Amino acid sequence: MVYKKDIGTRVANACFSQRYILAIMGCAGVANALIMRACLSITITQMVRPSNHTSESGEIYHDPDACPALPVTPANPSKPVHPGEFDWDEKTQGKILSAFYYGYIFTHIPGGLLSEKFGGKYTLGLGIFSTAIFTLLTPWAARMGSDELIALRFIEGLGEGTTFPALCTLLAQWAPPLERSKLSSIVFAGVQIGNVMANSMSSLILEFIPGGWPWVFYIFGGVGMVWCVLWCLLCYNDPSSHPYITEKEKRYLQETIGQIERKKDLGPMPWKAILTSGPVWALIIAEVGHDWGLYTMVTDLPKYMNDVMHFSVAQNGILSSLPYLVMWVFSISTSALADWLLKVEYMSITTLRRSFATLGAVVPGLGCLAASYVGCDKVAVSVLFTAGMGFMGFCYASLRVNSLDLSPNYSGTIMALVNGIGCISGMGTPYIVGILTPNIL
Repeated sequence: MVYKKDIGTRVANACFSQRYILAIMGCAGVANALIMRACLSITITQMVRPSNHTSESGEIYHDPDACPALPVTPANPSKPVHPGEFDWDEKTQGKILSAFYYGYIFTHIPGGLLSEKFGGKYTLGLGIFSTAIFTLLTPWAARMGSDELIALRFIEGLGEGTTFPALCTLLAQWAPPLERSKLSSIVFAGVQIGNVMANSMSSLILEFIPGGWPWVFYIFGGVGMVWCVLWCLLCYNDPSSHPYITEKEKRYLQETIGQIERKKDLGPMPWKAILTSGPVWALIIAEVGHDWGLYTMVTDLPKYMNDVMHFSVAQNGILSSLPYLVMWVFSISTSALADWLLKVEYMSITTLRRSFATLGAVVPGLGCLAASYVGCDKVAVSVLFTAGMGFMGFCYASLRVNSLDLSPNYSGTIMALVNGIGCISGMGTPYIVGILTPNIL
């Protein structure tokens, strides 16, 4: 296909082009989804009572690898200190934190199929709507018991599992090839924004709002409901069904993207071709590695900062947010770089995706590994986690957009398959960490 760069240049400069409105709303939707998913990771540190672990001889257990706990002055001294409501051990907390991902994996492929057949607008909207409802119900479920909370988090994961497949289907309709990295990274930057806000805003709510931890879920669930209303009013499945798009932008998108067929107009799903595709399996393997590191940080970095490094809740929220803030900056800047490298034909799409995926995997691994060797140097630990995870931003111009390169018509299903298998990591890491660290430090 020949891309008309002169048309693209003029239209890309439009201030209110509908594809960028969709990208911004998609980013806000992803951010909301990640906030509602991740806010429990820091909130649970204040929901659970700290407990001393004793040996068989009755002596209090102290982990020799833990940092010394120093007196911490709260950011809000007038706020009474509550010791937590629940006596959940580390294994139970691991089950609670991982339950979401057990539900999340089941709706990836159905979400991809539904979005390809009916469009991504309502598939995504209904998924986030259900997540918001269950977020609002979280305090009630927690007070019913740990089993009830595990069940609710599982169902919440079912709703959110449609998010990324639906977004890929929408991007296939709205993202021109020469803007694909940029638009995709705007949308998926919501992952970092969501993680930043989940940690920082949760810590502020816990520190300053009377009523304690339940308000984290009430506020974020309410914001999710507001987003659903705006999404239904502002965004549409494709350019041809959008009532407010200009003819100029519609013509540009039709000329550069072409007509992506809906599932009902396509032949049978080519499962054999997908499941025997080397590039698809390479993408799956890369996604599993990426998600293993990312989900470990999302679910357990706040607990590590609280239990091992002994930061206050406010410090924990800020420092647990910094890696995602840097990752967001990297994702936007590296995506602009990727589009430029493709535009000037400096490297092929395949070489670019591979190079960026490698940087996004190797450097974060080295950063996290180095952080375990600097002892109780709080500055060094924070810098290494932040810098290392920042490089995960390279994955957003590689892993997150690659399904669109492989097959625009089936990008939702491919993303569902890749992201679904990848999130198996998220199912395992919190529980494994709970087993490896059975004592609250």
